[in-house]
Amino acid sequence: MNWSANWIFWALLAAVFAAATALLAKVGVAHVDSNLATALRTSVVVIFAWGLAIALGKHGEVRLLDRRTVLFLVLSGVATGLSWLCYFRALQLGPASRVAPLDKLSVPLVMLFAWLLLGEKITPGAIAGGLLITAGAIVMALA
Repeated sequence: MNWSANWIFWALLAAVFAAATALLAKVGVAHVDSNLATALRTSVVVIFAWGLAIALGKHGEVRLLDRRTVLFLVLSGVATGLSWLCYFRALQLGPASRVAPLDKLSVPLVMLFAWLLLGEKITPGAIAGGLLITAGAIVMALA
């Protein structure tokens, strides 16, 4: 199997980096305003992402994007920024081991919104999984 072309490989790798993000951010926000911490983190992400795009020669393709694509990417960026601001504030106020599970309620929310807005199919197994994630997040946050 070609792991580099497998979505499961990349999703699991994203989970590992998300876990590292939570732990590193928890330490990072200990003695600084959470909004400033988010601004610094976001600046690093911007530099890193553009550096990668330039290194791969993809930066020139930005002029080929249509308005709809740009609009939805900008809206996604706004949602990401709001999510990060809220996440960093939550990490500043609460334990990472309880904040992170609540953040993962995004999984059942994505499932619901993908079904409602994108017409994605949702199976009984997916519903059960979403309910288990929801229950687990609540139990972990209240434990």
